[in-house]
Amino acid sequence: MSTKIRMCRMGAKKNPFYRMVIADAKAPRDGRFIEQIGYYDPTKSPEVLKVDEEKALKWLSTGAQPSDTAKSLLRQAGVLTKFHESKN
Repeated sequence: MSTKIRMCRMGAKKNPFYRMVIADAKAPRDGRFIEQIGYYDPTKSPEVLKVDEEKALKWLSTGAQPSDTAKSLLRQAGVLTKFHESKN
């Protein structure tokens, strides 16, 4: 089972709210997921990004592949730099 770190859209019409989740690669975007590791709210000013670093690092070390958007948000939160530093 290959896992992905990706965004799951929540919220009302024209008022998006995203959860950062760990999901099976074959699961639908807003379908079943294994674990929630954070959230992102682009409608607030400034934008709100909250990531549980321990869970994210655990899943990255076990081989979960982040989507492009999730990778960008993990980079903003500083998780990817910690992950690359721990590998070296």
